Amino acid sequence: MKATVIGGAMIDTIAIIDSDRIEKMSMANADSTFLLLEAGRKIDAREVSTHTGGGAVNVAVALARLGNEVTIIAKVGRDERAAMISARLASEGISTDAICSADDQPTGASVLIASHDKDAAIFTYRGANVTLTAADIPSARLASSLVYVAPLSDNAAEAYAFIVETAKSNGAFVAVNPGIRQISARGQKFRDTLSFVDLLILNRKEAEGLVPLLVAEFGDQGKLADGSDVQNPPRLFLSGLSGGGYDFSLVGFLSAITRAGTKAIAITDSSRGSYVATPGNVWHCPAAARTVAGTAGAGDAFGATLACELARGAGVEDALRPATSNAASVVGHVDTQTGLQSRAALAAAVAADRKNLEVRHWTMTL
Repeated sequence: MKATVIGGAMIDTIAIIDSDRIEKMSMANADSTFLLLEAGRKIDAREVSTHTGGGAVNVAVALARLGNEVTIIAKVGRDERAAMISARLASEGISTDAICSADDQPTGASVLIASHDKDAAIFTYRGANVTLTAADIPSARLASSLVYVAPLSDNAAEAYAFIVETAKSNGAFVAVNPGIRQISARGQKFRDTLSFVDLLILNRKEAEGLVPLLVAEFGDQGKLADGSDVQNPPRLFLSGLSGGGYDFSLVGFLSAITRAGTKAIAITDSSRGSYVATPGNVWHCPAAARTVAGTAGAGDAFGATLACELARGAGVEDALRPATSNAASVVGHVDTQTGLQSRAALAAAVAADRKNLEVRHWTMTL
């Protein structure tokens, strides 16, 4: 399958700090945690390493390892970081001829500090990523079988509507994973394009960023009907989503997205698993248990694999399992790409762990 990925390209520097060298603070009434660094102190790291990263690069590598013919569209500087990214993509067989260069901005970079539960704090310099425009994107590249739009940074998000509308008019399966900044700054523009999207991929915080917009338009409607133990659903069915001062039930949110025209929506909830909904249906798959080295890139692995399988014609249940397994493989490594699996390795992993990847299904009614 031919696939095109649009989004960010970065160089990641990852520092692993032993838990006894950095303090962790957890909020009592929220899910937030904080890593505390002592000012003026030199802190010994267990390891400092450099890798290629960025949403588009992570997704492109995932899709290539799954056997697809992949092109990436991104914007980099004219520097050593760009050369490192190009060499990495070429080693995976990914076409880089649609990557363009900015004359006045360096390639993006980030610093990840991983400690305690390995959920890294990330310092990000977006660099050339924010200068991507619609003029940098060849329309012919948006005629692939799968077009995957990774998070677009700041001004680059202005090209989003052109991308999804062009890709859909070209007959592509359009998968979108917007960042929270894109949702927060351009919520209405994003909502206006939902009918062009075949698969919307969000984490819980990104979903909550859309709550005020959708609850105002659609209202909080819907309930679980028949399915796997309606009286004992997973966490998000009970807690719902909260954003901008509004509360929205999970079923209401999922129904609103599909009523807005999106064919399918996926929401990841960290170690609590993931949900996929289509009109009138919702599935949940628990997260696969793994020893965690770092959580960065897990969402990209999940989204890329889910989009690939659905674009190939797989059913939701058969797409959820490999997506969950590939994400679990990624968290076993400190970087975002080492754990990405080939199609054969992923099939074997799913078969071996099938009992722990129990997909539950419910119907929804308004």
